[in-house]
Amino acid sequence: MTCSVNTKGSRTLLDLCPATFLPALRGRAFWIGLGLAGLLLSPDPLQAAPSPIQSDFADDAVVATLPDTPPIPEQLPTTSTDLADRVQNLISQARSTGDPRYLGYAERLFQRWPESSLNDRLLVLRATLSQSLHRFEQAREDLTVVLERSRNRQHRIQARLTLANLETVRGRYAEAQHHCYQLALDYPGLIAESCSAQVAARTGDPEAAYRALETRLANSDAKRPTARLWAEGTLGDIAAQLGREAAARHWRDVLSASPSDLYIRAQLADWHLQRGHYREVVALTESYEQVDSLAVIRAIAMHRSQHPEQDALTQQLRERFSEARWRGALLHQRDYARFLLDVEGRPEQALEHAWDNWQSQREPLDTRLLLRAAQAAGNRDTLAFLRQWLEQYGQTDARYPEVAS
Repeated sequence: MTCSVNTKGSRTLLDLCPATFLPALRGRAFWIGLGLAGLLLSPDPLQAAPSPIQSDFADDAVVATLPDTPPIPEQLPTTSTDLADRVQNLISQARSTGDPRYLGYAERLFQRWPESSLNDRLLVLRATLSQSLHRFEQAREDLTVVLERSRNRQHRIQARLTLANLETVRGRYAEAQHHCYQLALDYPGLIAESCSAQVAARTGDPEAAYRALETRLANSDAKRPTARLWAEGTLGDIAAQLGREAAARHWRDVLSASPSDLYIRAQLADWHLQRGHYREVVALTESYEQVDSLAVIRAIAMHRSQHPEQDALTQQLRERFSEARWRGALLHQRDYARFLLDVEGRPEQALEHAWDNWQSQREPLDTRLLLRAAQAAGNRDTLAFLRQWLEQYGQTDARYPEVAS
């Protein structure tokens, strides 16, 4: 498959040919029959590029050769069930491959479907797509509609879980805890308990949250392996917050059952990177160079260990981010900021993009990146602001040594 660029007009996400240029999808997904929660990326355009950008392409120029992907049928499904099945499959493919073209295909289907014919299942899926594109308000609106009007327990549960995930990622912990509580009433079990544990860990009580969820998982007779894996992943996140080696064990357990979980793979790779385990990082990211979050972690490990292939990967990423900026299609700024900070050695520019990223997403790795960039750039105001924000929520994290420095 080849990709040509039209330089005469603006392009949308749907028209882009972005597998080589766009960053990875990040986040965890959980299906309750018919829905998905946790795909995260951002379409925010960037204001600067790391190197000069070539823009004098001919209309029919081939600028990249992309991996083959299955053809996507152009014919619009005839029923809402067929549409929902196709969209759900496309979102799953986007998450498992890191290729956001599948999100573009899904968005195209929604644009061609009458708004008045969107049922509750389709609204949940559209909200999931909006969340993946960091259109948080649109996602919240669709999910609120489902909660207000739907009598289908499955749809309400999925909407509630998606909202809880959305608010947690945004750092709106009171709202997230409300949805976790409601989820526990409607769908008690490991998923709801993982939801509450994640919020409790980020608002002052990670030790108790870890112990409670660990005990619940050990005593659980849950027959759904997805629920158990979700709990294992959550335990990994909290263990990392506590600075415990058990984090790697929890994440490895998830990856052994679900090797395509890109979120967990990136978490484990980053864990090893922080500890200087560069061989482990290179092994975990082997053959995942097309996924930006993993490619950047790999590039940092190669840079720090003077790996013989570091220059080739650095140049590949430099060109990829440059092209993405030119297209206005750099979907997530965390990866770009990390690349600027830890590979290119440009802390001021890294701080700019880390700050923009943190405005929409406040996961621990986003906060840590902003702390590191602010410290490297000598920006005391940003450091003071972040320390105040962390104190407000009682959030402590072993991955934030900058807080104490």
